[in-house]
Parts: sequence; structure tokens; C-alpha cells
Amino acid sequence: MKIKNLEQLNTPCLILDKKKLEKNCNKAREKCRELNTTLRPHVKTPKSIEVAKIALGKETGPITVSTIREAEYFADAGFKDILYAVCIIPKKLETLHFIQKKYNCTIRIVIDSVFVAKEILKFAKTFNANFEVLIEIDCGEGRGGINFQDENIREISKIFDECRYSKLVGVMSHAGHSYSTNDKNEIVSISNKERDDALASINNFTNINRTPPFVSIGSTPTMFYASHLNGVSEIRAGIYMFWDLAQASKGICEIKDIAVTVLTSVIGHNHQNKKIIVDAGALALSKDISANKFMQEVGYGLVCNPNTGLPLSDLAISEVHQEHGAINISDTSWFDKLPIGSLLRVLPNHACLTCAAYENYNVLENETINERWDRINGW
Repeated sequence: MKIKNLEQLNTPCLILDKKKLEKNCNKAREKCRELNTTLRPHVKTPKSIEVAKIALGKETGPITVSTIREAEYFADAGFKDILYAVCIIPKKLETLHFIQKKYNCTIRIVIDSVFVAKEILKFAKTFNANFEVLIEIDCGEGRGGINFQDENIREISKIFDECRYSKLVGVMSHAGHSYSTNDKNEIVSISNKERDDALASINNFTNINRTPPFVSIGSTPTMFYASHLNGVSEIRAGIYMFWDLAQASKGICEIKDIAVTVLTSVIGHNHQNKKIIVDAGALALSKDISANKFMQEVGYGLVCNPNTGLPLSDLAISEVHQEHGAINISDTSWFDKLPIGSLLRVLPNHACLTCAAYENYNVLENETINERWDRINGW
């Protein structure tokens, strides 16, 4: 395969393989059908309307976002069911209330605090705001959320029993610690605990008999390794759309499944130190080396053939500066194989962080860069 118009692109830039993206998204939707639950794609990685549509397999549907800017971007594009999956603080309520009214959409918000629950109640009464609220349950990651047995769940539930405007609709959890292991049995165990903790937490709701609580869980590894999701309303996952080396290093996907790469140019030959210098550095690739835990040889990203997107021998980005990346070589014949001006593609360690450096995707389809899809950045 030879991509017809690759030379026309300025580097560094993102290349998104549409065929791989579609295949990845189809696989996730099929898995959720098997599990008999709804997929609410987490669009924090792509931050793109076009990618979200492919993830859903339709024009709009339920999505998960991680920033208010994403929420407004997708609401403006007609998405009506949005979960903002980061614990809310009171001063952000006004902006979310404005977005909901302007675009006639629902933005579900997340809390893990009695204090914030009381602040939502006050805001809702003052401004007649209709928020749908989820309590975040910590199922073992140790980041946000509260334990499924925490008495604050009942306290929060009581607060919303008194609110005519906004309402507590359920719980959410995120088994982010599933990313820390390559042991399939351990991922299954984490998945089971994520499901069981979330389901157990709703027993502490004071209004459980009046309104069946909504149960939202999710991470890509636990989605694919779940034994069952009986009782779970939806699953939130996102990295499966693009995949990356961090997931490939744990065997969750294969390198050939990774849909996004960074196109870079060779800008120098450092003969003295046996390095090939490229124009993709820390800002273009990020400094994330999460894949190195299980795949030490990948450095800051695997170096690939520009046309196939598959690794070139054992070449990797071995060091990064702000705008420079270096490929350490032991075989000096690479200087001749990769002259200055040559194009390369780099597979990212962590696609979420790598993509955050760019404003758009150059979309590869049928051996041609056919489209450029915008993405939203910032908060």
C-alpha cells in the first residue's frame, strides 16, 4: 500500500485510519449487544463529532465527556444525552445550566460529596435548574468516588428527595485500575467488582422503590472482559476507538488495531551519537511512557512505515525534547534508509494525551487522505 498524498501534509500531524476506527467501534458495539447493555462512548479521546457518530453507529446518541467544552461542542452538534463524567463543583453549575437550556439537552453530572449535593439543591431551587445527578462509586481505583457502603450515599439520596427540580438518578463507577495489569484473570476480577460495587451501592438510596436507579460503569478492558453485566444500565468506554501501545502492551488489542498515528519527518542525522532526529517531540507525542511497563522497547512510541503504519524493525522514539524526537540506532545503515526529509509514522503510548496536542485528524481511507476532521480541545 502507498498513501497517495501523504507528502502534502505538514508534520507533525495526526493520521486517523478510518477503516480501523470503524472496525474497532463495530467490535465494541457488538460486545455491548452480547452483554445486553447500552454503550455510552467516552469521547474524551477523539473529541470529534465525526468519530462519535462512528462510535455510535448513528448520527447522535448517549455519550460521555470529560470537559465542559466538550459538552457544549457536542450539544451544539445535536447530541441530547451527555454524561459529564468528572465530579462537578458548584461554580460550574451555571455554565452547565446555560448549555442545557440553550441546546435543549440533558447533561448528567457526577458527585461524591454531601456538600456539593447541597449546593446543587440550592442552585436548582434558585434557578429552577433540572440536573440529573449520579453518585460516583470508587470500585478500587482510589481516585474519585466513595465506597459502595459509605453512609454519604444515603445522605445524598435524602437531599435529592427534597428537590423538585434536579434529581438523583443513579450511580457511576470507573475501573481505571484495570489499565495497570496484563493479567486477564485480574481484569475479569476487577470487572466483576466494578459491576458488583456499583449495583450494591444503590441499596443505600432512600427512594430505590420509587425510581429504579441508573447504573453506569466502564473502562475498555473491563468492557471486553466482563463475564456479565446483569443489572447494569450502560457501559462507558473510549480508548477502544483508537487503541494505543498502552493497551497493546497488555494484550487488550493488537498493534495492527491502533487507528491513530503521528506523521513525522526526519529533520537530522546525528552521526556522532547514532541518532535520527524527527520533528515529533514531547508536544507532538506527549511524555507518557505507560506502555513501557509491559513493553519496554517502545520508548515514547514505535516508529512505523509511513504507508502501512506498521513498525519498522525495532525502531522507537528513544528520547523527546519539546519539538525534537530522537531514534537511537545501532545499525548506521538507517541513515541511508531514512534520509533527511523522510516521512515516518509513530504509534502513541497513550492516544488520549497524544491527540490532545492537535486540532484535527487527517483521515486515511482507500490509500488516500480524504478528509480532515476537527476536534475540540481545552476545558
